[in-house]
Amino acid sequence: MGQIRNKILLQKVALRVKSLREKHGVTQEVFYFDTNIHIGRVETAQVNITISTLDVICQYFNVSLEEFFSEL
Repeated sequence: MGQIRNKILLQKVALRVKSLREKHGVTQEVFYFDTNIHIGRVETAQVNITISTLDVICQYFNVSLEEFFSEL
């Protein structure tokens, strides 16, 4: 079975992640050095990220998964 992609949801997640990063004044480069996650790919909705990756992103910005999704 292939990977299922919901492009609209991925775009909403991408915008939320970018918003959090900008709100905290963190560059993509700094985020990568801190987490080893290419957030640029996430922010452009190029990848279908895992819940585990999203959890790391949320922890980095001190936001629960529930809070993250409540803004979508």
